[in-house]
Order: sequence, then structure tokens, then C-alpha cells
Amino acid sequence: MKIRKILSAAILMSAFNTMAVDKVVYGEDNRLDLFEVERALHLDLASSTAGMIPNYRVEDLNDGTVKLSGSKLSVCSGEKFNGQLTAANCSGFLVGHKGKQYMVTAGHCVTSQSACKDSKWVFDYKMNEAGQQEHIISKNSVYSCKRLVERKLISSTKDDYAVIELDREVTDRAALNIRYEGEIEVGEEVLVIGHPTGLPTKVAGDAFVRDASRSKYFETNLDTFAGNSGSAVFNAASGTVEGILVRGHTDYEWKRVNGKSCKAPVYCQMDSCRGEDVTKITSIDFFQN
Repeated sequence: MKIRKILSAAILMSAFNTMAVDKVVYGEDNRLDLFEVERALHLDLASSTAGMIPNYRVEDLNDGTVKLSGSKLSVCSGEKFNGQLTAANCSGFLVGHKGKQYMVTAGHCVTSQSACKDSKWVFDYKMNEAGQQEHIISKNSVYSCKRLVERKLISSTKDDYAVIELDREVTDRAALNIRYEGEIEVGEEVLVIGHPTGLPTKVAGDAFVRDASRSKYFETNLDTFAGNSGSAVFNAASGTVEGILVRGHTDYEWKRVNGKSCKAPVYCQMDSCRGEDVTKITSIDFFQN
């Protein structure tokens, strides 16, 4: 997709008022595997994002590595990422605050302290080359939940976030910078990094803020899917985290191709469909104290 220089009045429409977690493609599908990403900044940002993967999908190989498991994506011929592993349930990202590190994700991804301990946070879950089938990852890239620090999921206010303390310090990658004050504006370009449909890390840009009028979230036309919930949404110019991807339009639809039924992403115009909602990072109480 290409960002339009002039925003139509439709871009400023009100978002449909639900807590849905589905997402969608706007314009062209801009999602990229990390081996396709050329910008060094985007690769650096991606290294500090992680997938939330159930414990039973993380097998310890007893040699300093783990093997990830799960189903494989099945979509219509010609659609992206067919056959790739779908191990993650949600996405998250590492931030620093007052000298400590925290994992941030969506509130609907982590419902309680006990649920928090049911999953691992896995960095470096990515495609290193086209056609990669196995995902063997260093145990140093795998973390557990120590404590659910703060969580909100409130329908009336649209609050949707969780802050997690990991079981140990992350020393091999930098914590991301977050916005502490001010607001992103309509028309500003944004970028999302996470795990759409549970896939290995994807970077999707060439999108912008469609509506920034709400106090707790803003609306974008990012290409995101279920599994992107909890993904970091960045200011494309500065690389600063602006928010957390939490809700959006229905992501897949069923089609008939060559007489067979198959699943394909829903495609929308840049200024159409309900938009993808992003919890403002400045609305997290914990980071304001």
C-alpha cells in the first residue's frame, strides 16, 4: 500500500465500538519476514519484540536450545506465508522503566497471574530464510513470567494492556523507548512488529494514524491479524513505541479458488473498514508513576 498524502473525511470516521481482536490487510499486504527487511532500524526494533507461546509448544532439547511447535498456516494459493509455523498466541515487547525491564502486551492476552505462567516469552522466533520449516532457538532467548505487574481490560474505557516482569534480566538486546508524554497525530506514519496469526516475526509499515481523538487509543490502517495482539506499534520516523495493537477488523474470509474452499486475508482500502486500534502507551498507569 502507499500512504495517501491527503486524508479523506472517511479517515476521521469513528471506530466501531467493540473489543474484537481480529485484524486485517489495508491496501497491499505489507508484512515482511525479517530476512526481507532492509532497514537496520526495523531489525533492531524487531530484536526487542517477542512471541507469547504456550509452554507445551516450547520443547527443551537439553542442548541449550528449544524447538517450537504448532500448526501450519493454510491459506489460498498466492497468499503470503502459507505453510509457516503458527506457534504464538500473542505478541509483546521489551521496555525499560526506572531502571527495570518489563514485557508489555495486550490485557486480553494475559488474564491472570496463573495464566501468565502458562506461556513463555520467546525472542528470535523468526524466519531466517525462505522455506524454513523448523524453529530451533537458544534457551537464552526464552523467558518466563515472574509477575503480572499491572493489567487492564475495560470495555467502557477501551483500556487493554498488561505489564509483566520476566523471570530474569534480558542482557543481549536493548529495551525499547516509549512515549511518556504528548500524543501522536492523525496522518503520522506507524509501523507494527509482531506475530500475526502466530507466525514468526513480521514487520508491517506504510500505514498511518487515521483517528487520534480518543483518550485511550488511536486508530490506524496497519496490516495486522489475531496474534498481533500485544504487538508494539512504533512511530515510523523516530522508532519510539506509541502503543499496543489490540483490536481490529475481521482478518480472514473463506473463498472458492479452483473449485476448492480456502482461507484468505480480508483486504480493505486504506480509508475503509473499521480500522486497527492501538492502546496508547501513555495510558498505562504504571509508566506514569
